[in-house]
Amino acid sequence: MSFFSYYKFFKQQKKITEVEKINVEDTINQTNIIQDVNYSSQDVKGNEYILYASEGQIDLDNNKIIFLTKVRAKIKMIDGDLIEIQSNFGKYNIDNYDTIFSKKVKINYRDNEIKGDYVDFSLNNNSLIISKNVVYSNQKNLLKADALEIDIETKNTKIFMYEKEKKVKIKSLNNYGNN
Repeated sequence: MSFFSYYKFFKQQKKITEVEKINVEDTINQTNIIQDVNYSSQDVKGNEYILYASEGQIDLDNNKIIFLTKVRAKIKMIDGDLIEIQSNFGKYNIDNYDTIFSKKVKINYRDNEIKGDYVDFSLNNNSLIISKNVVYSNQKNLLKADALEIDIETKNTKIFMYEKEKKVKIKSLNNYGNN
């Protein structure tokens, strides 16, 4: 009788332990959220890319992708230029540092401000593509377009509309009375 009680007690104990272990593993797999995300990388030329987010969630299908919330990024160029980017959301690839910024995207570069709904940044391709409701402004001009492409190395910029019959809108903000 004592053998039976002993066997039954430890067998039950083992089953409970196994169930708890499975639940813990399931919880670990489901909680893929990182607080205060901070990534930094540098290309072969010495340009530095720094990314901050209040929260990151690792993609369960591809652990190289992180979905970000409240995103800020800085691109520090070797020539001393600084490009700052802010957005509500982002998607970051930890292998190649490509980042997609979305919702209320704002870019500051020198005395220029660019706003849009979507930005695709690639450090490897030296490209920054801003699209959807693009508004480019500085002290002299206000420009509205569908897309704007910037080569971050050469600073060459292309501004265009998707439909050829539509035109980029440019408004001069020069105040001729004050120089």
